[in-house]
Amino acid sequence: MTNSIASRIADFLSDFPPFSLLEKSQLELIATEIKVMYFEQGQTIFSRDESVHDYFYIVQKGAVDLQKIDNNQEPETIDKCDEGDVFGLRPLFAKENYQINAITDEESVIYAIPLNIFKPYAISNPHVGNFLMESFASNTRNPYSNEHRGKLISDEEDISLKKEALFELQPIPIIKKMVTVSPETSIQKSAILMSNKKVGSVIVVEDEKPVGIVTDVDFRELVATGKLPIQHPISEVMKTPVICYSKNLTIAQAQLTMMKHNINHICITKDGTPNTQVKGIVSEHDIILSQGNNPAVLMKAINRAGSTKKLKRIRNKVMILLNGYIRSNIPLTHISNIIFELNDATIKRTIERCIEKMDTPLPAKFAWMSLGSQGRKEQLLNTDQDNALVFEDVPEEKLEETRAYFLKLATKVTKRLNIIGYEFCPAEMMARNPKYCLSLSEWKDQFSEWVTTSGNDEILLCQIFFDFDISYGEVKLTNSISDHIFDILKGNRNFLNKLAAQALRNPSPLGFFRQFLVEQDGEKKDLFDIKKRGIMPLTDAARLLILEHRVKNISNTSERFEKLAQLEPNNKEIYQACAYSSRALIKFRTKQGLRHKDNGRFINLEDLGKEDKIKLKRCFKSIKEIQELIKIRFETTYYL
Repeated sequence: MTNSIASRIADFLSDFPPFSLLEKSQLELIATEIKVMYFEQGQTIFSRDESVHDYFYIVQKGAVDLQKIDNNQEPETIDKCDEGDVFGLRPLFAKENYQINAITDEESVIYAIPLNIFKPYAISNPHVGNFLMESFASNTRNPYSNEHRGKLISDEEDISLKKEALFELQPIPIIKKMVTVSPETSIQKSAILMSNKKVGSVIVVEDEKPVGIVTDVDFRELVATGKLPIQHPISEVMKTPVICYSKNLTIAQAQLTMMKHNINHICITKDGTPNTQVKGIVSEHDIILSQGNNPAVLMKAINRAGSTKKLKRIRNKVMILLNGYIRSNIPLTHISNIIFELNDATIKRTIERCIEKMDTPLPAKFAWMSLGSQGRKEQLLNTDQDNALVFEDVPEEKLEETRAYFLKLATKVTKRLNIIGYEFCPAEMMARNPKYCLSLSEWKDQFSEWVTTSGNDEILLCQIFFDFDISYGEVKLTNSISDHIFDILKGNRNFLNKLAAQALRNPSPLGFFRQFLVEQDGEKKDLFDIKKRGIMPLTDAARLLILEHRVKNISNTSERFEKLAQLEPNNKEIYQACAYSSRALIKFRTKQGLRHKDNGRFINLEDLGKEDKIKLKRCFKSIKEIQELIKIRFETTYYL
């Protein structure tokens, strides 16, 4: 009689190396001896200095963190294993005790493979043996292999975390030897200049400001093919607008930008916009990729991921990358930019795959809006989904049919984002909710209603929509919404006063005796809510003040405060302090979340040292000062 359990185990193993390298009959024999083990979240499979087991392991379901102990005797996750990952190989190659911890990151089912059963196959089959030796010797599961530390064996590219170098966060090498020409310069003359200077691109400028760029590829595709005569002006082949950055661009940002815009050159200007003088150029050829892991590798893996499971695996690796950045004390601005782009690419890839799975083509143009922390480029940990969808106006008779299509699409997207690690929004503020899947005209009407009726509920609802960022689709739709919002807010001091009242909901998180105000009841009793009492007051204040100045296209809290410091020099000091405090609190929350494997929102103050408490209190001083400014500037007494 066939052993059905063993057959299912063999079927599972056949999809993953090294088991996929064995014959079916061999797999079935091994499967009959495998031990199926269940672990709850946080359970230890083996720990550092523990004697080696008689098994090595593969994850059937769930996730396992592999941790080393740092110099402060704190556990640091160096690898995250999920479905199909093999770990605990030390017993196959060494008799010494385990050198790392293996702890479940979530509820998990683990297959334990007996060494005495499997070892003969590893010896007799050179492919199996080589794979296991490479896995043991070259990835994070051997924490003492300095040359290869951090490499993960998977069907994505090897991803390593050489955080001691952090090559990708170094400044980009800028080439100042460049060729600039006017738009009227002929194609032939431009090519001759490039050839003489031995460069691969020419920048088209007017008044020393970049208006276009032409590369070797453009000459090959548009000129060498005979599509355009060489006597024609260079403006006919140039690409515009030019993607520009300032000189403090990092290697990681350059790589992500090139991939995002499908370009291989970036122009460096004085202020990072096309409105100032060209200072240099960066090409893909000039970027020497670091060995192992960098955000560009992760971005490539995201863009070619063919399943939600692969995107989840990549997301886990992004968290390891984030952990490395935080531990290395990289500036939060750099971290936020990189993690935002990786999050955004994950959302975009998920939407692309869901569109492919729809039965019929898109009935109208649409845009997917990321709200809240992702919209503000502040989502570092896996927090709740907040999103919405806008589609172009369609005839009245087609409206509900079109909405039904996009609701179905949004349901697919949000479900897959949940699998990847983004929890469903408890308040259902997601595009799968008919309230947040509207046509352009409906969205404009909705905002008009929120602003004109503006009770407390309406204020809370519309606040989050002031922080959106488009993740996919037609940017004209989201721009139209932004324009409408600013039109209806023009001169509406009453609404701003109510918004100010909401910004003062959460006063300074310190009590009369400078004690931290903690939760008084419920399951979070005696814990400190850093989101509600620390981060949100600054977020609300920055949003209110930037809206008062009618500044568009800046949604990040610290960037808003930095812009406010420029607009109001007399309040520069307080705004700069708030910008710093915003970054510091988000970084602090991220550290807590990574340490406790949660969203970092609720903190046990007893776990904090004196230095951490002092730093937090300094940040909270900024909250008190900015709220005092709001009280003076806006008529809030009536609404409080």
